[in-house]
Amino acid sequence: MPFLDLRHWICGVAATMLSLSLPIWAQGNPLRIIVPASAGSGQDVMVRSAQYAMSKSLGRPVVVENLPGSGGIIGTQQLVKAAPDGNTIAFVSNNHVVNPAVYKKMPYDSLKDITPIAVLAETPFVLVVNPKRLPAGNLKELVALIKAKPDQYNFGSSGNGTILHLAAETFLDAAGLKARHIPYKGVGPMTTDLIGGQVDFAVLSVPSVQAHLKAGTLRAIAATGATRVPSLANVPTLQEQGINVSVGGWLAAIGPAGLPAAEVKRLRDGIVAAWMSPEVKKAMAEQENILRPSTSEEAAALFAREQRRYAALVRKTGVTLD
Repeated sequence: MPFLDLRHWICGVAATMLSLSLPIWAQGNPLRIIVPASAGSGQDVMVRSAQYAMSKSLGRPVVVENLPGSGGIIGTQQLVKAAPDGNTIAFVSNNHVVNPAVYKKMPYDSLKDITPIAVLAETPFVLVVNPKRLPAGNLKELVALIKAKPDQYNFGSSGNGTILHLAAETFLDAAGLKARHIPYKGVGPMTTDLIGGQVDFAVLSVPSVQAHLKAGTLRAIAATGATRVPSLANVPTLQEQGINVSVGGWLAAIGPAGLPAAEVKRLRDGIVAAWMSPEVKKAMAEQENILRPSTSEEAAALFAREQRRYAALVRKTGVTLD
């Protein structure tokens, strides 16, 4: 059996076993949760960490389905096509509002064809360097090194137009720097080359680089969010070091367009209750994710604001995809 088929089979068996193990109160129609990212990704791990808690708080089985591809477009397209009956939702990341700016054609409208339910959590990003390639101990030293050799250094990302790509571009733009972008098909291969010295620096999620920071193979220069990361308390933010930039990841629950207000409230209340439960709080803390549940109205406002923000950045950097 091919590896991918085996992985899908295992995920299916796990979902079935979870459903069978649920108590009587959770034996109704299952809630289908689409994760438009690959199994094992940060997005996927977050949702699966809350899967049982959501089943408990919503009183029904919860089945998680990974539909990765095209920066989340493939999975979200399935969500958009689903009936607005409260039986199908999706958990999306920043890429949801980035895609309209980087893809020339979109099969749906990222704002009009969905119903925001809630933003659940934020994932901190960190600017890291290969210390052998860029021997900088802080942001001032890093900026000086890159300015001294324009376009001689490079940075990697998980792909053209992804949030990690745009986060790095945001930093470079604010600092007045130039560096060559090397896009990869995922965080894993890019991080391997970053450690190996083929890539000089990158912006990555904290969970994905914790082990490498502890081992000393990578060095954290700045947290890119508004606050420091608890496990990296000695690493200042970009803003603390004079660069007025704040960018990080977030995860939000959405439904199809036309989801009735009563369903939005029911889903939002149940999801937030699950994510704020002790077991999910613990899992999120271990993953370095910050729980900040929003209302559906706040989520809608964030989507619109973030879409405008990244559209402006994409216009400036000229990133476009077919």
